Amino acid sequence: MAYRFYLYISDVKVDMLLSQLDPSSAARRTTEVGVDLKVVNGRRSVETSPDTDPVSRLERVLKRLEKDDAVGTVEEPGPFFRGRLPMRWGALAHGDDMSLVFFGGRTGRTVVGLGGSTRHVLGSSADAAGGPPLARSLLPSLLDGLRLDPRIAALFTAAGSGPSPDPDGLALRAVREAAHGLGGPAQTVEFVAKRLLHGPDPEAADGAAVLLGSPLYVALVD
Repeated sequence: MAYRFYLYISDVKVDMLLSQLDPSSAARRTTEVGVDLKVVNGRRSVETSPDTDPVSRLERVLKRLEKDDAVGTVEEPGPFFRGRLPMRWGALAHGDDMSLVFFGGRTGRTVVGLGGSTRHVLGSSADAAGGPPLARSLLPSLLDGLRLDPRIAALFTAAGSGPSPDPDGLALRAVREAAHGLGGPAQTVEFVAKRLLHGPDPEAADGAAVLLGSPLYVALVD
């Protein structure tokens, strides 16, 4: 049996999708949490309801997305995409900002970047939940987080001095630079992510591509 060691679960995205796929789940979860809290007052432990367990809620969302044929691959992403590949990752710490966690890797001819808020990294401290006003899983805020890297900031500065910068091409270059700039050992992970940006690699001429997503989950796999 293969086990997943979860590194990242976005409960915000999972709950948002679950409320659309199964509207009754939000009300049911609220009721069961209330019941659980009452039971805790009289007992030392209480069984976790499927609707209060983040992994169970994640699995329900993934099954529905698969059923709706909404999950593509890295090479052919749909609204969401699934992958399994070696990736380097970490919280990008430039200046005083550590609210963005970024995973970077490559498979075939596609450079893959995944970005989100550090508050969704399992085991992160409560201090990481403060974050910026705009969540790092949203494209404008994610790119702003990448621009805190001096190398990537230089790309935007150089493009701004040119005649007519290409915003999409510039964003793809930023993702490529961020993925290639990650240090440390690569770990094999699997993930499902929301597609945010996908286009031809500006630095290659062989049909290569750059793909940026915000993950529902990332897990270590054997």
